[in-house]
Amino acid sequence: MSATMRRLGVVTAAAAAAVVVTATGASAHHCFVPMYSLGGPSSANWFVISAEDGAFLVAGYEAGCDEAVDAGYDAVRAAGLPVGIKIFEKMTIGDPKGTGRIPNPNGADGRGLEYFGAGSTLPDEMVGTWIDGASSYTC
Repeated sequence: MSATMRRLGVVTAAAAAAVVVTATGASAHHCFVPMYSLGGPSSANWFVISAEDGAFLVAGYEAGCDEAVDAGYDAVRAAGLPVGIKIFEKMTIGDPKGTGRIPNPNGADGRGLEYFGAGSTLPDEMVGTWIDGASSYTC
């Protein structure tokens, strides 16, 4: 596969991910689970966005070298933030309290299931901290 075709595939995937990441509360994919390890078991039911992926999708930022990537993750872990988020792709897992729908009692509490539309800042904090850490490393 040519570099141009791979790049087109990455751009297409990034655009699709950006749509999912910025989903509104009306979307079926309005919630996410913070991940504190990217090495866990994987499943086709979950769409995973690492801090590195988020930095590219949100800010167009790419680390200059592998050591900068590691520095970004070191900064995220030092801040106690997730290293990624995962979104269940098949259906909505639960709704925030006060929506009139079936609520998840553990939702939007900073520890488990989080909601894009309920004021969770975890994805933004994760991406910003990763970019700060990665950009502070000189390749």
